[in-house]
Amino acid sequence: MVARVRTVAFQGIEAVPVDVQVMIAPGKVGMQIVGLADKAVAESRERVQAALHASGLSMPSKKVTVNLAPADLPKEGSHFDLPIALGVMAAIGAIPHDALQGYSVLGELALDGTITAVAGVLPAAVAANGRGHGLICPAACGPEAAWASPEMEIIAAASLIQLANHFRGSQVLAQP
Repeated sequence: MVARVRTVAFQGIEAVPVDVQVMIAPGKVGMQIVGLADKAVAESRERVQAALHASGLSMPSKKVTVNLAPADLPKEGSHFDLPIALGVMAAIGAIPHDALQGYSVLGELALDGTITAVAGVLPAAVAANGRGHGLICPAACGPEAAWASPEMEIIAAASLIQLANHFRGSQVLAQP
């Protein structure tokens, strides 16, 4: 099964849609990120694994492939951490598989599972709103995202645990 999460790549101030696809399959244990990713995105593998571990989740002992599509669009920045982590969480069943439909996601992960602020939240929120999506972003960026539209659904979380609890229904995150 492939878990899909929507995010964006930036070309100037334009937020271009990117589809993060996560597949867990038999094979050599490890995580591979493909799709014209720069060094910060490649390093995401380590941040995601540490953040999941700190949040009480473990990476499956299988091959995890993360595809950032379209493959010919350059991807740069640490804001891909959160969509990759949520894709892995959906693929292993830690959050409902369909929970992320209708959202665009961006955020950097700290090694302890907290979600740290990233640049470009407002353009990402405007683009998500234009597509009729909500936005999942770091708690520190929630007020910035709210400028995109007062009707837009925004989930601004401080940690992976908060997001998991929100999607399981045991914690409701307030609109910023």
